[in-house]
Parts: sequence; structure tokens; C-alpha cells
Amino acid sequence: MHVSASATRTRRAFLRSAFGAAALAGTAAALAPVLRARRPRQTLGPAPLTEETYRGRHISVDPASAAVRIDGRPLHVMRRADGSYLSAVNHFQSFDTPLEAARAAVDELGTTQLALAAPHHG
Repeated sequence: MHVSASATRTRRAFLRSAFGAAALAGTAAALAPVLRARRPRQTLGPAPLTEETYRGRHISVDPASAAVRIDGRPLHVMRRADGSYLSAVNHFQSFDTPLEAARAAVDELGTTQLALAAPHHG
């Protein structure tokens, strides 16, 4: 039985496509656990507001935005490149969390209140 040249080409193209699809599926199956592990975990909602009384002052920290308030007044907190935090009150010190920066600001402020609005530096 003689097979035509066009039938041979079609069979080769089919086998090449099937082999490529199998290789792609195998690679995807092998990489799926790695890609799933790198995906950020979904939470059910925003992290709860952290609130505490420290040395008679009410501190609240919104973990989602790192917004910090002391007695309802905003404390400007910034994240540094190394992942630590600094505040407008203690801008030469680094703290591991915004809450630690707020506690240090309370220590530094004593009984003084934060200004309601930060002065504009222009």
C-alpha cells in the first residue's frame, strides 16, 4: 500500500501538533503549584482597625493604609525602603510597625496634642 506525500505531511503535522500540545500540558501541570504558591492569598475583608490606649492616649492604626491617629488627630507615618516606618514626630528613628511609631510619638509628645493639620512646606 502506497501512502501519498500529502497524507504523510498531514500525519506529521498532526503528530507534531499533538506532541506540542502534550508538552505544553505537561509544563502547565508542573508549573501550576508554583504559580498558585506565588499568588497572594485572598482575605475575606480588610484587616481590622488596630486600636489601643497607650499612656492615656487613644491610638488607632488602619493596617490597610497605615493611617495612624492619636486621640483622633492624624500622625503622618511613612514606610521606608527597608520596610520600617518613621513618623513626623520621630523622623530620625525607624520602627517595625506603624503602631510602634505611634507609641514612640506618644512618648515624645507627652501631654502635647498633635496639630490638626500639618503645615504646608513649599
